[in-house]
Amino acid sequence: MSKVALITGATRGIGKQIAITFAKEGYDIAINYRKENQELTDTKKEIESYNVKCVAVQGDVSNFEDCERLVKEIIEQYGKIDVLVNNAGITKDMLLMRMKKEDFEQVIDINLVGTFNVTKNVINYMMKARSGRIINISSIVGISGNAGQTNYSSSKAGIIGFTKSLAQEVGSRNILVNAVAPGFIETSMTEVLKEEIKEEIAKRIPLKRMGKAQDVANVVKFLASEDSSYITGQVICIDGGMS
Repeated sequence: MSKVALITGATRGIGKQIAITFAKEGYDIAINYRKENQELTDTKKEIESYNVKCVAVQGDVSNFEDCERLVKEIIEQYGKIDVLVNNAGITKDMLLMRMKKEDFEQVIDINLVGTFNVTKNVINYMMKARSGRIINISSIVGISGNAGQTNYSSSKAGIIGFTKSLAQEVGSRNILVNAVAPGFIETSMTEVLKEEIKEEIAKRIPLKRMGKAQDVANVVKFLASEDSSYITGQVICIDGGMS
């Protein structure tokens, strides 16, 4: 019986690459979406091209009731969730003196509260199965901070605390909880940056280049595998040496 991985925010970027990487490993995939669009259709089709199942369920991670329904639908389809990857996230960058209250709250609600909402609804199934892997996508700015990202940095730092605490709560049930902290990764978010800004960023990275979404997906795949069976409560930076 194939293992099942739920990856939130998987219609593009890092989340999509994680979903495709798991599909290549033979996992059946579950993803969420807020609105149907071409990105969703294309992602689902690409995942299924690896001869695995892909269930796409509508649901906003910042809404607890949505997450409750979303997880129930996935359990009805597959009967289990072996791996949860909390990847859904947004940015609303702005210096604090200009940041609106709703910009702070929305980033926290989706990035941090969303991680709680989905995990809370998945954890009971993993506890009963006495097995599971939870991998949370944090960021190096959750460790180092970054000017103009008080909201994003706060949400990603919160995910690290959440990860370390939950790992201690559920380790006795063979549920491993880890986080990865990507640095500058080539995605649609970084594509819009001017070339001179990209060059300046690269100068700050010991490896002198941005990472790729596959670099993150490879580490997430490792943390979901049996090769990581004695690793929990950890944060792995994928940042080319920046931190």
